[in-house]
Amino acid sequence: MKTFKGISASPGIVIGKVFLYVDDAGQIPKYTIPADQVDTELERFFVAAGKAAEEIRDLQAKASLTMRKEESKILDSHVLMLSDPEFTKRIEESIRSQLLNAEWVLYTTINQLVEPLENSADTYLRERTIDIRDVAKRVYNHLLYRDRINLSDLDQEVILVTHDLLPSDALAMNKQSVKGIAMDAGGKTSHTAILARSFEIPAVLGLSSISSSAATGDAIIIDGTSGTVLLKPDQKTLTTYEKRIRAWQKREVELLTLNELPAETRDGKRIVLKANIEVPEETESAIAHGAEGIGLYRSEFLFLQPGGYSSEDVQYEAYARVLKAMAPYGEVTIRTLDVGGDKVIPGVAGLDEKNPILGWRAVRFCLSRKDLFRTQLRAMLRASVHGRLRIMFPMISGIEELENVLALLDECRQQLREENIPFAEDIPVGIMIEVPSAALTADILARKVDFFSIGTNDLIQYTIAVDRGNEKIAYLYEPFHPGVLRLLKRIIEDAHNAGIPVAMCGEVAGDPYAAVILLGFGLDVFSMSSFGIPEVKKIIRSVSMSEAEELVGTIMEMKSYKEIDSYVRSWMNERFDLAVT
Repeated sequence: MKTFKGISASPGIVIGKVFLYVDDAGQIPKYTIPADQVDTELERFFVAAGKAAEEIRDLQAKASLTMRKEESKILDSHVLMLSDPEFTKRIEESIRSQLLNAEWVLYTTINQLVEPLENSADTYLRERTIDIRDVAKRVYNHLLYRDRINLSDLDQEVILVTHDLLPSDALAMNKQSVKGIAMDAGGKTSHTAILARSFEIPAVLGLSSISSSAATGDAIIIDGTSGTVLLKPDQKTLTTYEKRIRAWQKREVELLTLNELPAETRDGKRIVLKANIEVPEETESAIAHGAEGIGLYRSEFLFLQPGGYSSEDVQYEAYARVLKAMAPYGEVTIRTLDVGGDKVIPGVAGLDEKNPILGWRAVRFCLSRKDLFRTQLRAMLRASVHGRLRIMFPMISGIEELENVLALLDECRQQLREENIPFAEDIPVGIMIEVPSAALTADILARKVDFFSIGTNDLIQYTIAVDRGNEKIAYLYEPFHPGVLRLLKRIIEDAHNAGIPVAMCGEVAGDPYAAVILLGFGLDVFSMSSFGIPEVKKIIRSVSMSEAEELVGTIMEMKSYKEIDSYVRSWMNERFDLAVT
């Protein structure tokens, strides 16, 4: 048996047989062509590109009855690339100047396009290279007269194991036959991850080398909840996971029955549970899991695409889509651009810093690039007529930054009034509390905004001085550190004293072991990955506020995170069945 750890892209547990999907374009031929054959070679390329575009349109047409709008848009982007005049001009000029065959010129051009993206520190940019290679592979196949392996022809249940599943392949595959996905590449924001969640297929990505270890027919276990894949499991492990599957299925049924019920403690305290999303496509999952709105809509995907940031109209359309979809369910909190750190906008100089986590990021970047910031704020304001919008500014460190962003927001409002463009006048405006200086001056900041949302991911790393991406000190990244807990308690108390609600949109909000502590602190809104909502709701409905406050009173007397962590886990495990997750 061999164990692989990767990225949990879509939850669930499944046992099955491997179908090893290797769709390799193989060796790309390279040869010179006579000068008088250039036009013929160009014709070969344009015919192949046309056939590839037609192939994509046929896929859309065949799947039109089952394909969601956002899935079809992925293929739209592939067609647009093939018709992009800059791309085709680059191919044509290279064939004419180098006198080389179309396959080789396409190969080298694609490598030139994706190399800077693959070397980027930004996960989103690295994952976008999959789409570029997908389109190129279709053109190769027509130039070389190769047939693509068709995943739609699968007629038995399998676990798909591959190095890289292209988006068009994921859309075309037989979803009834593919029961799980294990992939070397990919991350949470890749199209494959989004589609796996949309299809509710357990998936683990970022496994590095599983495709070179597996063979078709091998037994395999996918645990999409923990990000674990077990290849060739022994009988004892199979028996263990069969029990876990039954427990998972039973728990899922039980949890989903809570969708129509409120997140209310036994003594009547009403809590709001919302979802965190990165792209508009995730709204369906949020609704399916009972989210009462979107507590964190990360807008970065609109800025981190190859070719640069999106226009005002493109941003408006994306924000409007989410607001329209969520209008019957609750508010949508859009976080303004939070780049810098590990997220770099293509073509924007200066974001590659020696210490980016403490550098030119979030509102610091936006206030120095007011052109980008105004564009985003205008798009958000315009979209506000389609639902219940809340605007949230990240990484505010003090009152000066807050006053500056509020002034810019007011300026954008005035511009739209002068242009007679409608927008909602009563949009709640809040800030993320994720910097210790903001936490310690929460009483001052609370007088200027309508709500707080605590970003625990950064607040913890800044409070304990632990880089959460550094494996050497990862053990120090501890949410139950007394210093962190004291800050959380203080933030919530200061906000409530000022009469504003507090949400939490960091990972701690979706941690079942933290749920009762956060209740005891008085947190008003929990925002998390959609899949975590039913579990947290069950916990909230199973305790009283007096129990939560008593737990908080006990742990706040403790002196170390180890003591607190041990006590809380024991307390929770006595009351809730959390082991299956």
